[in-house]
Amino acid sequence: MAGFEDIVKFREEHGRAPQPGDGLDIFERIYAVRLDRLRALPECRDLLAEMDTHGLLEGADVASTPAADELDDSALLAELGIDAASAAADITQLRHVRSYEEKQAAEDVASRSRCEDFPKFKPLFDQVQAELETGIRTTRAFVKDAGLSKAAILPGEFFILGGQVAYVAEVGEPIKAPNGETDARLRVIYSNGTESDLLLRSLQRALYKDDGGRRITEPSAGPLFVNTVEAAAEPDYLPTGTLYVLRSRSSHPAIAAHRDLIHKIGITGGPVESRIAGAADDATYLLADVDVVATYKLYDINRPRLEALIHRALDSVRYDIEIPDRFGKLVRPREWFLVPLPIVDEIVCRIGDGSLVGMVYNREAAALVLEGGS
Repeated sequence: MAGFEDIVKFREEHGRAPQPGDGLDIFERIYAVRLDRLRALPECRDLLAEMDTHGLLEGADVASTPAADELDDSALLAELGIDAASAAADITQLRHVRSYEEKQAAEDVASRSRCEDFPKFKPLFDQVQAELETGIRTTRAFVKDAGLSKAAILPGEFFILGGQVAYVAEVGEPIKAPNGETDARLRVIYSNGTESDLLLRSLQRALYKDDGGRRITEPSAGPLFVNTVEAAAEPDYLPTGTLYVLRSRSSHPAIAAHRDLIHKIGITGGPVESRIAGAADDATYLLADVDVVATYKLYDINRPRLEALIHRALDSVRYDIEIPDRFGKLVRPREWFLVPLPIVDEIVCRIGDGSLVGMVYNREAAALVLEGGS
C-alpha cells in the first residue's frame, strides 16, 4: 500500500502514470516496474482498488510495460533496489520504502516557495494584524471536536502556524484520500512572503501538532459597537462589555472651565449604572456625580486590550490632576482626557474598521494623526 501511494502521488504531481525507459528518472522507472507487478497480482488489485482513483491498476492511464515481465526475480528485485539475500531472509519486511509516518511528516511540512504575487495579499495580513490589535479578531486554539466545524478549513480563513500567519487563498477540487476521507490541495500564503501547496488534511495535522497553532476568528458579523441611543437589535454574538464616555459634574474651577472637553473613557463588563453608582465618593470619578454622554455595546472584544489601545491614542491629552480622596490621600485619576466628543466618535469608528492602530491624537491639530506625523 505504501508503494502504491508513491505511484498515486507521482500521477497527481505529473498528470500521468510512471513510464519505463532509459534516460528517465530512476524513481519513475521503479514506480513503473512496481505498477506492472501490482497489476499482475489479483490479490494486490483487490487490496488497492479503493486507493486507485485514477484507474492505474486497470491500465487506463498508461500502456503496459512488457519489458518488466521479462525480468527474473533477481533482476526485478535489483531494479526495485532490494537485496535478494535480505528479501529471502525476511520477505515480509519492505526495504527502501518510506513508512507511512515518514510520508505524512514530509507532506505536513510541505516545501514553501516565494509568493510572487505577495503584494496582492499583504494588505490582508496588515488588516488582520490591525484587527487583532484592536480586538475585532481574536485567536482560538485549533482543536479536534468530533468532526464539528472547529476543525474545518475554508478559503479566506487565517491561522497561525509555526509563528507565521497563514492565509488559505485557494482550495482545490475535492480528492479521495487513501483512508477514504475527502481531501483537497490548498494554496496557503504566509505572512513572511512564502507560500505552499500542502493538502488540507496536512494543514489540519500541522495545526494539531503545533502547540502555538491557532485559528484567527472572523470579524463579528454584527456591529462591534451599538450606540444605546439607537434602538438596534442585539446580534447573536456574546456581549463582552460596554464602552462608556462620562462627563463630570464637579464644581472644581479647573474642571468646570473645561467641562465640555474633559471626558472619562472606560470599559466595563457590567452595567454602567452600577459602575458609577458611588461616583460622588470615589476619587476615580473626581469626587462628583457624572453624566453618561455615550455608551457602545461590545461584542467578542478583548476589553483590556481595547481600553489600552484607546488610552494610548489619547495619552498626549490625558487630564493630569491630583485630588484628595475621602481619607486625604492624593490620587491621580488616569482615565480622564481633554478631548472633544467628536474625536471619541471617530475613535469608535476607527476601531470598527481596524484603522485606529498607529493613530494618536494631536492636540494642536485637534485631530487623530499617524504616530510620528503632524
